[in-house]
Amino acid sequence: MTKSLCATAIILLVGPALIALRGQQNVPASAPDCGYKLLRSDEDWSVLRDKKLRCDFWDPIKYIPLRKTDRNWFVTFGGEARETWEQIGNDNWGQSPIMNGYLNERYMAYADVHYGPHVRTFLELKSGISSYRTGGPRPIDEKRLDFQSGFLEGGAATSWGSVHVRAGRQELEYGSGRLMDVREGPNVRLSFDGFLVRTKTHAWQVDGFAMRPDEDKAGFFDNAPDHAVGFWGAYATGHIPDKMQLDLYYLGQDRKEGAYERGTAHELRHSLGVRVSRPVASERPGWDFDDEALWQFGSFGAADIRAWTVATETGYRIPTIPLKPRFSLKADISSGDHPAKNALGTFNPLYPKGNYFGVLATTGPGPINFIDVHPHVEASAPGNVSLSFDWIFQWRQSLDDGVYAVPGFLIRASDGSRARFVGNRPGTEIRWQANRHLWFQGDYGIFYAGRFLRETQPGRNLNYWAFWTGYKF
Repeated sequence: MTKSLCATAIILLVGPALIALRGQQNVPASAPDCGYKLLRSDEDWSVLRDKKLRCDFWDPIKYIPLRKTDRNWFVTFGGEARETWEQIGNDNWGQSPIMNGYLNERYMAYADVHYGPHVRTFLELKSGISSYRTGGPRPIDEKRLDFQSGFLEGGAATSWGSVHVRAGRQELEYGSGRLMDVREGPNVRLSFDGFLVRTKTHAWQVDGFAMRPDEDKAGFFDNAPDHAVGFWGAYATGHIPDKMQLDLYYLGQDRKEGAYERGTAHELRHSLGVRVSRPVASERPGWDFDDEALWQFGSFGAADIRAWTVATETGYRIPTIPLKPRFSLKADISSGDHPAKNALGTFNPLYPKGNYFGVLATTGPGPINFIDVHPHVEASAPGNVSLSFDWIFQWRQSLDDGVYAVPGFLIRASDGSRARFVGNRPGTEIRWQANRHLWFQGDYGIFYAGRFLRETQPGRNLNYWAFWTGYKF
């Protein structure tokens, strides 16, 4: 059954890459920007009702009219296929002292149906298949077939902007992905069930939502909302002077069983945050930055919660010289726990992006109880090839708390160690965007175990490499 499903998906989704590689049609000067977005539900292909603007092999299925008398009735189809070979040596620094190689396959397809200018339904299927992994697939690797999204949306324009309401299964992705992301790096993306209200004015977008995260099970159409977790909040994004963006947000989470080194208990956590950013320079040399600060409070069993994080990235890009290099530095810190105090101090990153620290994706430490310094260099080579190299140095913020994985669970307890240095990891990535649809990528990194990992044992060096290829339409 699995092999049949894989073969069918490859024929339907990857086969057209051979056609696309022959070259696209002549693109008219007035053609729209037809780039694909991380959230496919955010794409709007209604401009292709004008057939003169169609410039790609797939454009005929991006706007299919449903009524001759009303061009606002239409349907859009799309999808993607992604194949990834990952290999990890000494996973969790030697707790799995083998070279574990495995193949991850992802297939997704969607239909976006517009019933006039005010109502639409969006349905997206996902299939994640993992093969050859020693110990079997992880929950983030395997999902035979299910809905990634399935929502009804209604909305209207107002004198001050617009308002839209969504109900059903959907994706959340805000800011830089430090707290809410679709988990693009892992094989199976994250989705939520619930309600979202989105309002827009000329300068601001404000979202309010009440959701439950979906529990990914390995079978067919057996996902369900996790009734042990509630997630709600409000997120506002607006433009401010000097080409900057300001994000203000409140996020709430209620977990029946929050688990940290301190123990497991009912957790009610509130997060208040602010983010200020400026985009990367595109035409002239210039500075960019992405700075965020967050305070968390609430209760953990009988104890209070007092946690925080500060995350920064500052870069400088020179687009006027060959390779258009960008040099950047990240410096981040998040709080850990101090058991002698009543309040739980461990920061909770909620639903962060899977490749929070770039190369190493879902392996290695996560953004909990950490201090890091992270220099990064990237460049653009001819032929739509991008190159990058980075080096991360990481310490524990609290010596009484351990090291956690990106999803948030404890992977190395403190065990009485007073060592702060966790380790360092150089990594490199090369990506070739062959055309609008087809891309290839290679990653490699080594995490050199620091004193803390060697003292708490095992403390072997972790290494990771991966080859990716994907096709979107």
